[in-house]
Amino acid sequence: MNVASIDIGTNTILLLIAEVNLNSGEIRVVKNLHSIPRIGKGLKEDNPIPDENVKRMFDVLMKYSKEIKKYKCEKVLITGTNALRIASNKVEIINEIKNNFGYELNIISGSEEAKYSYFGAVSGFNDDQKYLVIDIGGGSTEIIYGKGSEILFSKSYFVGVVSGTETFFFSDPPSEKQIKYFINHLQKTFSEVTKNIKDIDTAIAIAGTPTTLACIKYKLKSYDEVVVEGSTLSVKELKNFIVELSQLSSQEILTKYSQIVKGREDVLLAGTIILKEIMNLLKTNEVKVSAKGIRYGAIINWLNSFK
Repeated sequence: MNVASIDIGTNTILLLIAEVNLNSGEIRVVKNLHSIPRIGKGLKEDNPIPDENVKRMFDVLMKYSKEIKKYKCEKVLITGTNALRIASNKVEIINEIKNNFGYELNIISGSEEAKYSYFGAVSGFNDDQKYLVIDIGGGSTEIIYGKGSEILFSKSYFVGVVSGTETFFFSDPPSEKQIKYFINHLQKTFSEVTKNIKDIDTAIAIAGTPTTLACIKYKLKSYDEVVVEGSTLSVKELKNFIVELSQLSSQEILTKYSQIVKGREDVLLAGTIILKEIMNLLKTNEVKVSAKGIRYGAIINWLNSFK
């Protein structure tokens, strides 16, 4: 059967259409689509998502609904994360989505988000290695550590590429002082992970920051999942990216890298810094890049409900 899984994030809305075997649990990708409506732009906790942001979200969902009908999806999973968690108008949005599309929006907690991210990221592995999964979103970052399919530690931290950029960067490009304050904040925020995470066999970074950096690394003009999935980023490469991105305005980043960064040009620096600081803290020199995040994990979680 065909299953659609939509991930509504702070910055992106992603759609996975997959052919799912209910007996074996096999998930075969049929189509992946992504949009960057940034519904969390300017959002503060316990305030409503602005009307113009909601409109952009519904425009994307309308486009996706046509694809879902085209591929005759028998199940639609729609997952909301940090922006919807903190928004005061979440109930209204849940009802509007139900009324307009018939979809049941599931707004997950930070711990559930970490679980979905982990399941999705390690879905391509079938062993008992110790995995570190880093999921840098628009409004939050999830760090998950596990052995095989068992999660040993997970936590959602209230800092992401959009929230970090809006809170710490007041010029474009940001000043050295602004970047330093951001790094100090990150080091304090993530300091506890060193007590809980040891002996990492494989580190995996998911979401838009690492996939975009991988595209830049391999000089791709458009996203190519075959190239990106399983590629690597080293701390040294991240440092070089930070030096370059910190000297360019968001418009200059867009001009230089064109479509591959469109919609992320102003937040890519923050995401790169977050990834590097986590890797530094955990003394991880390299991460594998994966596009398999929450939307994959949501399908796996749904499949687990049949067991």
